[in-house]
Amino acid sequence: MSTNELEAAGSPQATSSQPKGNGSSLQQTGRRELPGRSPQSGQATVEVRGVSKQYQRGSKVVEVLKDLNLTIGTGSCEALMGPSGSGKSTLLNIIAGLDTPTSGSVTVRGVNLPSLSEDKRAEWRASNVGFIFQTFNLMPVLTALENVALPLLLTKLPSADRERRAKTALEVVGLGDRANHYPNELSGGQEQRVAIARAIITDPALIVADEPTGDLDRQSADEVLELLDRLCKDFGKTVVMVTHDPAAGERASVLHRLDKGALV
Repeated sequence: MSTNELEAAGSPQATSSQPKGNGSSLQQTGRRELPGRSPQSGQATVEVRGVSKQYQRGSKVVEVLKDLNLTIGTGSCEALMGPSGSGKSTLLNIIAGLDTPTSGSVTVRGVNLPSLSEDKRAEWRASNVGFIFQTFNLMPVLTALENVALPLLLTKLPSADRERRAKTALEVVGLGDRANHYPNELSGGQEQRVAIARAIITDPALIVADEPTGDLDRQSADEVLELLDRLCKDFGKTVVMVTHDPAAGERASVLHRLDKGALV
Protein backbone atom coordinates (compact mmCIF):
# COMPACT_ATOMS: atom_id res chain seq x y z
CA MET A 1 0.00 0.00 0.00
CA SER A 2 1.80 3.09 -1.19
CA THR A 3 1.36 6.51 0.38
CA ASN A 4 -0.73 7.61 -2.60
CA GLU A 5 -2.99 4.58 -2.23
CA LEU A 6 -3.41 5.27 1.47
CA GLU A 7 -4.33 8.87 0.74
CA ALA A 8 -6.85 7.76 -1.88
CA ALA A 9 -8.43 5.38 0.61
CA GLY A 10 -8.78 8.17 3.14
CA SER A 11 -10.91 10.27 0.79
CA PRO A 12 -14.74 10.15 1.00
CA GLN A 13 -14.94 9.10 -2.66
CA ALA A 14 -13.06 5.90 -1.88
CA THR A 15 -15.84 4.44 0.28
CA SER A 16 -17.80 1.96 -1.82
CA SER A 17 -21.36 0.92 -1.18
CA GLN A 18 -22.36 -2.50 0.10
CA PRO A 19 -23.29 -4.81 -2.79
CA LYS A 20 -26.61 -6.62 -2.63
CA GLY A 21 -27.36 -10.22 -3.37
CA ASN A 22 -29.64 -13.13 -2.58
CA GLY A 23 -29.21 -16.55 -1.11
CA SER A 24 -26.38 -18.28 0.69
CA SER A 25 -24.64 -21.59 0.37
CA LEU A 26 -23.16 -24.03 2.84
CA GLN A 27 -20.24 -26.03 1.56
CA GLN A 28 -18.72 -29.19 2.96
CA THR A 29 -15.54 -27.30 3.88
CA GLY A 30 -17.49 -25.41 6.56
CA ARG A 31 -17.32 -22.08 4.74
CA ARG A 32 -20.47 -20.05 4.21
CA GLU A 33 -20.69 -17.38 1.54
CA LEU A 34 -22.95 -14.64 2.80
CA PRO A 35 -25.56 -12.87 0.65
CA GLY A 36 -23.98 -10.39 -1.74
CA ARG A 37 -20.42 -11.10 -0.65
CA SER A 38 -17.82 -13.43 -2.07
CA PRO A 39 -14.03 -13.55 -2.34
CA GLN A 40 -12.89 -10.95 -4.87
CA SER A 41 -10.36 -13.09 -6.66
CA GLY A 42 -9.84 -16.71 -7.61
CA GLN A 43 -6.24 -16.33 -6.53
CA ALA A 44 -5.57 -17.80 -3.09
CA THR A 45 -3.60 -15.92 -0.47
CA VAL A 46 -3.80 -18.78 2.06
CA GLU A 47 -3.89 -22.52 1.38
CA VAL A 48 -4.11 -24.92 4.31
CA ARG A 49 -3.80 -28.58 3.40
CA GLY A 50 -4.12 -31.54 5.77
CA VAL A 51 -3.14 -29.48 8.80
CA SER A 52 -3.19 -31.11 12.22
CA LYS A 53 -1.87 -29.70 15.48
CA GLN A 54 -1.08 -31.67 18.61
CA TYR A 55 0.32 -30.69 21.98
CA GLN A 56 1.97 -32.95 24.53
CA ARG A 57 0.64 -32.43 28.05
CA GLY A 58 2.49 -34.81 30.30
CA SER A 59 1.78 -38.28 29.00
CA LYS A 60 -1.32 -37.13 27.11
CA VAL A 61 -1.47 -35.97 23.49
CA VAL A 62 -4.05 -33.22 22.92
CA GLU A 63 -5.25 -32.86 19.34
CA VAL A 64 -6.20 -29.24 18.67
CA LEU A 65 -6.64 -29.29 14.88
CA LYS A 66 -7.61 -32.32 12.81
CA ASP A 67 -6.68 -32.65 9.12
CA LEU A 68 -7.94 -29.19 8.10
CA ASN A 69 -8.23 -28.02 4.49
CA LEU A 70 -8.92 -24.35 3.90
CA THR A 71 -8.48 -21.87 1.05
CA ILE A 72 -8.73 -18.11 1.56
CA GLY A 73 -8.90 -15.94 -1.52
CA THR A 74 -7.07 -12.68 -2.11
CA GLY A 75 -9.16 -9.68 -1.05
CA SER A 76 -11.50 -11.78 1.08
CA CYS A 77 -12.55 -10.90 4.63
CA GLU A 78 -13.07 -14.21 6.43
CA ALA A 79 -14.10 -15.10 9.97
CA LEU A 80 -13.28 -18.09 12.16
CA MET A 81 -16.03 -18.81 14.69
CA GLY A 82 -16.72 -21.60 17.14
CA PRO A 83 -16.83 -22.42 20.85
CA SER A 84 -13.87 -21.84 23.13
CA GLY A 85 -11.27 -24.55 22.63
CA SER A 86 -12.34 -25.29 19.06
CA GLY A 87 -8.91 -24.38 17.63
CA LYS A 88 -9.68 -20.95 16.16
CA SER A 89 -6.73 -19.07 17.64
CA THR A 90 -4.37 -21.97 16.96
CA LEU A 91 -5.38 -21.96 13.29
CA LEU A 92 -5.01 -18.17 13.12
CA ASN A 93 -1.52 -18.37 14.62
CA ILE A 94 -0.51 -21.06 12.11
CA ILE A 95 -1.80 -18.99 9.18
CA ALA A 96 0.13 -15.96 10.50
CA GLY A 97 3.35 -17.94 10.89
CA LEU A 98 3.40 -17.59 14.68
CA ASP A 99 3.07 -21.34 15.12
CA THR A 100 3.66 -24.43 13.00
CA PRO A 101 1.41 -27.45 12.45
CA THR A 102 2.31 -30.93 13.60
CA SER A 103 1.58 -32.11 10.06
CA GLY A 104 0.30 -30.67 6.81
CA SER A 105 1.22 -27.61 4.74
CA VAL A 106 0.37 -23.93 5.08
CA THR A 107 1.11 -21.83 2.01
CA VAL A 108 0.69 -18.05 2.19
CA ARG A 109 1.41 -16.09 -0.96
CA GLY A 110 3.33 -19.06 -2.36
CA VAL A 111 5.52 -19.56 0.74
CA ASN A 112 5.27 -22.85 2.65
CA LEU A 113 5.55 -21.50 6.20
CA PRO A 114 6.36 -24.75 8.07
CA SER A 115 9.45 -25.16 5.89
CA LEU A 116 10.96 -21.89 7.17
CA SER A 117 13.20 -21.60 10.20
CA GLU A 118 11.91 -19.57 13.14
CA ASP A 119 14.10 -16.61 12.16
CA LYS A 120 12.97 -16.74 8.53
CA ARG A 121 9.30 -16.92 9.59
CA ALA A 122 9.81 -13.83 11.77
CA GLU A 123 11.37 -12.03 8.82
CA TRP A 124 8.49 -13.15 6.61
CA ARG A 125 5.85 -11.97 9.12
CA ALA A 126 7.40 -8.50 9.31
CA SER A 127 6.88 -8.02 5.57
CA ASN A 128 3.64 -9.90 4.95
CA VAL A 129 1.36 -9.86 7.99
CA GLY A 130 -0.39 -7.11 9.95
CA PHE A 131 -1.67 -8.00 13.44
CA ILE A 132 -4.74 -6.66 15.23
CA PHE A 133 -5.42 -7.71 18.84
CA GLN A 134 -8.42 -7.56 21.14
CA THR A 135 -6.53 -5.49 23.72
CA PHE A 136 -5.00 -3.09 21.14
CA ASN A 137 -1.41 -3.54 22.45
CA LEU A 138 -0.54 0.14 22.14
CA MET A 139 2.45 1.61 23.96
CA PRO A 140 0.98 3.99 26.57
CA VAL A 141 4.03 6.28 26.57
CA LEU A 142 3.84 6.85 22.79
CA THR A 143 1.43 9.03 20.85
CA ALA A 144 -0.94 7.56 18.26
CA LEU A 145 1.48 8.66 15.53
CA GLU A 146 4.46 7.05 17.27
CA ASN A 147 2.53 3.81 17.88
CA VAL A 148 1.58 3.56 14.21
CA ALA A 149 5.15 4.22 13.07
CA LEU A 150 6.67 1.55 15.34
CA PRO A 151 6.83 -1.26 12.71
CA LEU A 152 8.74 1.06 10.37
CA LEU A 153 11.62 1.30 12.84
CA LEU A 154 12.72 -2.07 11.47
CA THR A 155 13.03 -0.61 7.97
CA LYS A 156 15.57 1.71 6.39
CA LEU A 157 13.04 4.49 5.82
CA PRO A 158 14.16 7.96 6.98
CA SER A 159 12.30 9.32 10.00
CA ALA A 160 10.48 11.92 7.86
CA ASP A 161 9.11 9.17 5.60
CA ARG A 162 8.06 7.07 8.60
CA GLU A 163 6.17 10.03 10.05
CA ARG A 164 4.51 10.85 6.74
CA ARG A 165 3.31 7.28 6.23
CA ALA A 166 2.06 7.08 9.82
CA LYS A 167 0.08 10.31 9.40
CA THR A 168 -1.46 8.99 6.18
CA ALA A 169 -2.40 5.69 7.83
CA LEU A 170 -4.10 7.57 10.67
CA GLU A 171 -6.05 9.62 8.13
CA VAL A 172 -7.22 6.40 6.47
CA VAL A 173 -8.71 5.17 9.76
CA GLY A 174 -10.26 8.57 10.46
CA LEU A 175 -7.87 9.71 13.19
CA GLY A 176 -5.70 12.28 11.46
CA ASP A 177 -6.67 14.80 14.14
CA ARG A 178 -5.62 12.46 16.96
CA ALA A 179 -2.01 11.92 15.87
CA ASN A 180 -0.52 13.56 18.96
CA HIS A 181 -2.91 12.00 21.48
CA TYR A 182 -1.80 9.26 23.85
CA PRO A 183 -3.78 6.00 24.20
CA ASN A 184 -5.34 7.08 27.52
CA GLU A 185 -6.73 10.13 25.70
CA LEU A 186 -8.58 7.96 23.16
CA SER A 187 -11.75 5.88 23.31
CA GLY A 188 -11.58 2.12 22.92
CA GLY A 189 -12.78 2.35 19.34
CA GLN A 190 -10.16 4.97 18.54
CA GLU A 191 -7.43 2.83 20.11
CA GLN A 192 -8.42 -0.09 17.91
CA ARG A 193 -8.37 2.11 14.83
CA VAL A 194 -4.84 3.24 15.78
CA ALA A 195 -3.95 -0.46 16.02
CA ILE A 196 -5.39 -1.04 12.54
CA ALA A 197 -3.34 1.87 11.17
CA ARG A 198 -0.27 0.24 12.72
CA ALA A 199 -1.21 -3.09 11.11
CA ILE A 200 -1.38 -1.63 7.58
CA ILE A 201 1.65 0.67 7.76
CA THR A 202 4.02 -1.93 6.24
CA ASP A 203 1.61 -2.74 3.39
CA PRO A 204 0.98 -6.40 4.38
CA ALA A 205 -1.00 -8.65 2.06
CA LEU A 206 -2.51 -10.51 5.02
CA ILE A 207 -4.14 -9.01 8.12
CA VAL A 208 -4.97 -11.30 11.03
CA ALA A 209 -7.26 -10.12 13.80
CA ASP A 210 -7.92 -11.89 17.11
CA GLU A 211 -11.28 -10.76 18.52
CA PRO A 212 -10.91 -7.23 17.06
CA THR A 213 -14.30 -6.12 18.44
CA GLY A 214 -14.18 -8.02 21.74
CA ASP A 215 -13.51 -4.99 23.96
CA LEU A 216 -15.68 -2.49 22.06
CA ASP A 217 -19.24 -1.18 22.33
CA ARG A 218 -21.55 -1.94 19.40
CA GLN A 219 -21.07 1.37 17.59
CA SER A 220 -17.27 1.26 17.86
CA ALA A 221 -17.27 -2.41 16.84
CA ASP A 222 -19.31 -1.64 13.73
CA GLU A 223 -16.90 1.16 12.79
CA VAL A 224 -13.95 -1.23 13.09
CA LEU A 225 -15.72 -3.88 11.00
CA GLU A 226 -16.51 -1.28 8.33
CA LEU A 227 -12.86 -0.30 8.24
CA LEU A 228 -11.72 -3.91 7.84
CA ASP A 229 -14.26 -4.32 5.06
CA ARG A 230 -12.81 -1.28 3.27
CA LEU A 231 -9.31 -2.72 3.49
CA CYS A 232 -10.54 -5.80 1.64
CA LYS A 233 -12.70 -4.04 -0.96
CA ASP A 234 -10.58 -0.95 -1.64
CA PHE A 235 -7.08 -2.38 -1.28
CA GLY A 236 -7.50 -6.11 -1.89
CA LYS A 237 -6.12 -6.95 1.56
CA THR A 238 -6.93 -10.40 2.88
CA VAL A 239 -8.37 -10.31 6.40
CA VAL A 240 -8.74 -13.37 8.64
CA MET A 241 -10.31 -12.82 12.04
CA VAL A 242 -11.20 -14.94 15.04
CA THR A 243 -14.41 -13.69 16.59
CA HIS A 244 -17.32 -14.54 18.88
CA ASP A 245 -19.19 -11.46 17.62
CA PRO A 246 -22.19 -12.54 15.47
CA ALA A 247 -22.15 -9.14 13.73
CA ALA A 248 -18.53 -9.71 12.69
CA GLY A 249 -19.42 -13.15 11.35
CA GLU A 250 -22.33 -11.74 9.35
CA ARG A 251 -20.20 -8.99 7.81
CA ALA A 252 -17.45 -11.40 6.75
CA SER A 253 -17.42 -12.50 3.13
CA VAL A 254 -16.91 -16.10 4.25
CA LEU A 255 -17.59 -17.65 7.64
CA HIS A 256 -15.74 -20.78 8.81
CA ARG A 257 -17.11 -22.64 11.82
CA LEU A 258 -14.81 -24.85 13.86
CA ASP A 259 -15.71 -27.36 16.51
CA LYS A 260 -13.27 -29.65 18.32
CA GLY A 261 -10.52 -28.86 15.83
CA ALA A 262 -12.53 -29.56 12.67
CA LEU A 263 -14.44 -27.44 10.18
CA VAL A 264 -18.14 -28.19 10.47
